[in-house]
Amino acid sequence: MGDARPIQTALLSVAQMTEADRAAIAAGTPGVVLMQNAGNAIVHEITRRWPPCPVTVLCGPGNNGGDGFVVATALAQAGWPVRVALLGVKEELRGDAGVHAARWSGGIESVAPDVIEGAALVVDALFGSGLRRRLDPQIVATLSAVTQRALPLVAVDVPSGVMGDTGESMGAAPAACTVTFARKKPGHVLLPGRELCGEIVVADIGIPSGVLDSLPIDTWENDPSLWRAELPRAHSSGNKFTRGHALLCGGYPMTGAARMAARAAARIGAGLTTIAVPEIAFPLYAAALTSIMVRPLKQDGDLARLLSDARYTGLLIGPGAGVGDATRETALQLLATARPVLLDADAISVFASRAAELARAIRGPCVVTPHDGEFARVFDPHGDKLSRARAAARHSGAVIVLKGADTVIAAPDGRAVVNSNAPASLATAGSGDVLGGLILGLLAQGMDAFAAAAAGVWVHGAAAAAFGPGLIAEDLPDLVPAVLRRLEPQAGAGR
Repeated sequence: MGDARPIQTALLSVAQMTEADRAAIAAGTPGVVLMQNAGNAIVHEITRRWPPCPVTVLCGPGNNGGDGFVVATALAQAGWPVRVALLGVKEELRGDAGVHAARWSGGIESVAPDVIEGAALVVDALFGSGLRRRLDPQIVATLSAVTQRALPLVAVDVPSGVMGDTGESMGAAPAACTVTFARKKPGHVLLPGRELCGEIVVADIGIPSGVLDSLPIDTWENDPSLWRAELPRAHSSGNKFTRGHALLCGGYPMTGAARMAARAAARIGAGLTTIAVPEIAFPLYAAALTSIMVRPLKQDGDLARLLSDARYTGLLIGPGAGVGDATRETALQLLATARPVLLDADAISVFASRAAELARAIRGPCVVTPHDGEFARVFDPHGDKLSRARAAARHSGAVIVLKGADTVIAAPDGRAVVNSNAPASLATAGSGDVLGGLILGLLAQGMDAFAAAAAGVWVHGAAAAAFGPGLIAEDLPDLVPAVLRRLEPQAGAGR
């Protein structure tokens, strides 16, 4: 991806959001005004979704609680029945939160399950995204009561208990709607945080755009605006050779995975696609494929002769390859070319406990696409998903695509993208093989490895979402052209 990345897709860490608040105040916007604006934004989202009804506002001891007092005051002034429960004592609130708490003229109760009696709506303004510990038992009990009674919950910033940098839950209750400010955080798009947030609204509370633009962003939510400009385009002056030649190593007796990957590479635009297969498997592959070329490997040295042809511009091994020394040796052979290589499935597992060997072998652009199990065999499985993927990318020198409903794409230089458009229907056999083929096809056309991985993951999710229920992996390659049409320049935003 190039240097101009839309700030709107940026994911701010908790520390960066704190810095943005500080810089906005230093630039002349008082903190008490920012808090008022935040509360007003929450009230706006509440009043456009629900008619006036009894509301309980749960307030914490910090700025999140201050936002809650703004909400309580505004709703009460509009005639809504409002109860406020506070962790702590009103007189002990300091700073901007203390100012807005002082403006609340109603009663204040302690946070406990009985404060939601009679409520039709609950506002969770207990803790923001910076929480680093499990919620206290009385808070968990109160939030659990909200869930048990199926009351809609509106969360301020994040549902209390969701960690803003990781999406991990420390006892959070699911929200119907979460209102956050300026930009999303990683916890809004990583699981389980994303599911706990419900509908996410990003509100403008008056932080100057210059403040946000000045932050050193290294994490984004995946979106075509990040990589659309780099997406390969067919030109009238080009031909099949200028559009790249993808080469896959096909397995035996498991042949379906590589065939689906090959069709995906072709569908996303590779001018030529070839599968190199063991001689015994040649009839199976040749009978099942038409526009995909099949090359039998009859004797030692045949693959080396293929790789000596520089016209192969993207290489893949893994789907159906088998976990054994032969697969690892072939992967090392592909990596030695220093051409773009994608390692998937078995070609990842063969480096179990061999992460250092893999890192030494990577000489050119490389994408590695593990699911959690494969990742744990090769890389350090400890820590949150974003940190694990970043560390693996840094240590290996490869772009890591750590797959899942919240796939993380991490580059060796620390950049990362979190994908959020993948439907649950992608949890089906073979869908990962198709993803590998999509990324391979983009690599073969000369796309940067990080951008190709992000684009392939997004297209994969968009294709599945367009199909709906009943999806099987074989459907995915034929859904790609419609997604690509949406990404054409004249098609607009592409989402």
